[in-house]
Amino acid sequence: MAHVVVGLGNPGPEYRDTRHNIGQRVVDQLAQQLKRAWHPAARALVARGNWRGDALYLVKPQSFMNVSGPAVRRICDELGAAPEDLILVYDDIDMELGKVRTRLKGSAGGHNGVKSILETLGTDAIRRVKIGIGRPAHKAQVPDHVLTTFEPDEEQIVAAAVATAAERVLGLLGAP
Repeated sequence: MAHVVVGLGNPGPEYRDTRHNIGQRVVDQLAQQLKRAWHPAARALVARGNWRGDALYLVKPQSFMNVSGPAVRRICDELGAAPEDLILVYDDIDMELGKVRTRLKGSAGGHNGVKSILETLGTDAIRRVKIGIGRPAHKAQVPDHVLTTFEPDEEQIVAAAVATAAERVLGLLGAP
């Protein structure tokens, strides 16, 4: 069996530390914990390893968040993975900063990157770990908010959330 953990975000150094890229921070932490290096594959960066005897692929799609579906489909095709082999890790603007939630299936909940993946793969039965990034005061501020970096006083909360999310991913690897 193979497990594919996809950390959602936007490509490029200018987006690396933004709120929208917290999913990629989680897979970066997992790659560091498992001592795995990133390599290009199918328009993504992939760190290959093993977890409890199963193949494990950590993935950072190199497409923009809102069109993640085709990139995730390509990597699944290349790895021979099905939607049930996936775990998505991403930001959730509707959760308070630092809160981590696990789901085994469900809607996109307004997240355009997840919507793209669910539509492309044709199922909502995909495991996921969501990390709260907080919501700005006004709806018009949402696009700017997700593309901002965390404030210095938020970094401790974010680091704890990333660690918790990484633990939750490892916990899901044994879940159907």
